[in-house]
Amino acid sequence: MAGQREIHDHWSREAGRKGYRSRAAFKLIQIDDRKHIFRRGDRVLDLGCAPGSWLQVISQRVGPGGAGWGIDLQPIQAGLPDNVTALQGDAQAPVDAGVPQDLVFDVITSDMMPNTTGSRDTDHFRSLGVCQLAFDLCPAWLRPGGHLVMKILEGSAMPQLLADVRDRFDKARPFKPEASRRESTEIFIIGQGYQGAREGELRAGPSTAGGPPPVPEGW
Repeated sequence: MAGQREIHDHWSREAGRKGYRSRAAFKLIQIDDRKHIFRRGDRVLDLGCAPGSWLQVISQRVGPGGAGWGIDLQPIQAGLPDNVTALQGDAQAPVDAGVPQDLVFDVITSDMMPNTTGSRDTDHFRSLGVCQLAFDLCPAWLRPGGHLVMKILEGSAMPQLLADVRDRFDKARPFKPEASRRESTEIFIIGQGYQGAREGELRAGPSTAGGPPPVPEGW
């Protein structure tokens, strides 16, 4: 346990040294270094973006010609780079949160996580709900050939989620960054090469009655 705390402290110290808002920045850096998610000039939608460390990484990776939009239920402290925008709102309704409706993204990332209960099964299925939210946004917001990164807590439903992602992407793999705590059950599902919206899948406009079901509280 002491060794794990030391690793945790290492990434926290590195985040402070490099000006990132949280140690979670290194998870996305390691995902991109291994899987090559971002390209210069990409447009990225970041779900559950508070406190903004993933937006900091996205800003660096897409460069001044690219842009990122982040959504979170919590307010985001000002001071992010000029090519990223943090919006307070519900990820189920990007337009309502302030994302321009005519945008199509090259990458969707999600570090969303619901409030945990301490029950491994309950927390797993709650995390599955927020993954489903991110996955369901793809037909409306992700371009063909684009990529998806989303966090889930491991459990019995993960193989089916992975199979569903593989059905819609050319490649899908689970990946656990070094910056994740070894004892944590969090893992990232990475879909690359989105095959595009299928017949009957329409772009979501502003939220209306009869929309998607609510996600678990507190993502």
